[in-house]
Amino acid sequence: MRALITRAGADTPVLTDVEPAPLGPTGLRIRISAAAVNPIDVFLATERGRAVFGLRGGTGLGSDLTGTVIEAGAQVDGFAIGDRVAALDRDPAAPSRAHAESIVVAAADAARVPVGLDPLATASIPLNALAARQGLDLLGPPEGRSLLVTGAAGAVGGYAVALAARAGWRVTGLARARDVDFVSNAGADQVVNELPGPAYDVVLDAAALQNDAIPAVRDGGVYVGYPGQSAESVRRIQIKSVVTQPDGAALGELLQLAADGLLELRIAGTVSLTDAAAAYAKVASGGQRGRWLLIP
Repeated sequence: MRALITRAGADTPVLTDVEPAPLGPTGLRIRISAAAVNPIDVFLATERGRAVFGLRGGTGLGSDLTGTVIEAGAQVDGFAIGDRVAALDRDPAAPSRAHAESIVVAAADAARVPVGLDPLATASIPLNALAARQGLDLLGPPEGRSLLVTGAAGAVGGYAVALAARAGWRVTGLARARDVDFVSNAGADQVVNELPGPAYDVVLDAAALQNDAIPAVRDGGVYVGYPGQSAESVRRIQIKSVVTQPDGAALGELLQLAADGLLELRIAGTVSLTDAAAAYAKVASGGQRGRWLLIP
């Protein structure tokens, strides 16, 4: 089986042959149809990324995927061979991951792709939509409270705006002027292009502005960031951090929202697995609107 890996001495992904992962009793073996390239993949493909995560030897790349179930463990209920599914893999030390021809994931981490949802474009959903949802889950009830989403036109931020608006938040999105229409259509009540003073009960920092975003939080408010951030608590502000976890049930709900048109799938382009370096370079350059997909 061919898979992209990161290994010592290389700052770009390497396509090589690896042994397929064993199938446990609660696992699904999925023939991959598409897998998204996220900034974390680009980071893990570098020597610095490998050092930060303590990776040794050749390890796999890729988190988001869609594909077809080709084998199911003896204890798996609810999935059958031939099912189209999406899943999130979060084991950076695995010898192969989503940027490969096939993968084994826990059945609990997978969800069926609803009818009508593009089975390739769906690969852009799992990591970023789950990150947005799990960040919002930390906030408590929205009634009478205001929320600022930084990076509101980005992969996590765009989903956060849509999910927060649906949940009843008064949402402001921080985004560039060129992205006002997208953020407004996602459900933001207001779009700003620079950070204000302490005006919001909650800031969900999808843009990873860290301490630069803290001044926008009211005294005693909440800041929600993502791993690796080092925002400092001042003015009684609560600092909360999201470490995105696989969740098949939640993913299924998010996929249905996308199928219903409430979450927008944005694809920057597709390339073959053999041309993965081109997609990695695009993501590394920044400024992408949507995800690049690798097609085995």
